[in-house]
Amino acid sequence: MGILVTREAPDFKTSAVMPDLTFADLTLSQFRGKYVILFFYPLDFTFVCPTEIRAFSDSIEDFEKRNVQILGCSVDSPYCHLAWMKTSREEGGLGPIRFPLLSDITKGISAAYDVLLPDAGVALRGLFLIDRKGIVQHELVNNLPLGRSIKEALRTLEELQYIEEHGEVCPANWQPGEPGISPGK
Repeated sequence: MGILVTREAPDFKTSAVMPDLTFADLTLSQFRGKYVILFFYPLDFTFVCPTEIRAFSDSIEDFEKRNVQILGCSVDSPYCHLAWMKTSREEGGLGPIRFPLLSDITKGISAAYDVLLPDAGVALRGLFLIDRKGIVQHELVNNLPLGRSIKEALRTLEELQYIEEHGEVCPANWQPGEPGISPGK
């Protein structure tokens, strides 16, 4: 499928483990009207993945106050997600997290977002910022050993919201509180 920026985000319906450790069927379209950060990670019970998931969970208030739904996704089953969430951090698990983990056991979601490594059968570290209308505004794909910056994901979201609110564009290294640039000037 290639680059998704400017396109409608591929919808999906899948099983998820919720923060309260229950199972639910979720669709992307049920979050219309909210911003969504959908991120893919290779596998449960690995090394870099829990650092990213915990960092998103630890920063959840920063995202929620900006009307953002965080969704994590891997090719593991919901039962594997549940076992990982029930395992303490000290024992190599996630412990409690504060957003749903999606199961992509069929690998259809990873394929639709073009982050599936067919030979490995796992997803690259893809991150997609989807606006309130369901349009992909930003995507970032890292190779398996490269962890992502949750602070940069938040900054990019704030940049998008600034652009939407002010009708301006943002220069390189823009930070919240800084001015944008008026197009055509």
